[in-house]
Amino acid sequence: MNILPTEIPDVLIIEPRVFEDARGFFLESYNSKAFAEKLGITEQFVQDNHSRSSQNVLRGLHYQIEQAQGKLVRAIAGTIFDVAVDIRRQSPTFGQWVSCTLSAENKRLLWVPAGFAHGFLVVSETAEVLYKTTDYYAPQHERCILWNDPDLAIDWALAAEPILSTKDQAGKPLKLADVYP
Repeated sequence: MNILPTEIPDVLIIEPRVFEDARGFFLESYNSKAFAEKLGITEQFVQDNHSRSSQNVLRGLHYQIEQAQGKLVRAIAGTIFDVAVDIRRQSPTFGQWVSCTLSAENKRLLWVPAGFAHGFLVVSETAEVLYKTTDYYAPQHERCILWNDPDLAIDWALAAEPILSTKDQAGKPLKLADVYP
């Protein structure tokens, strides 16, 4: 696997080895030993989530203030613009964000550690996203930061008005949000 660093050292883009031939392809999307040795990711994944969304759906920026979840994200169909925002108040990169394009074609994964808010925008006609989490979903601890918070100034490169859930429309700006110490 190839590891691509981002501007926030804790967030990593992972390119798995892909074996392709006339029959199709094979890749190992997760191997606990390899992730520990090559990436230093030793967290145990406890839950897998799968979403399907239409073009211009924007999900995020989500996190859990307790039972914080690290996420290993990949698109298995279509293309998404994926974003991670550092919301660890004591971090030197607090309030900064990084992004990457994840697609069925590029087969990349994004490691978003606990302590980050996460979101994505579907840029293809549809997209299916699979992600592993390091803790269980806990709706009582779920929080949302406003996707278009002017203090974050995330460049979503929108082609149209995003389609948002009621929860995402009600997100808080970072300066008013619960964050990690």
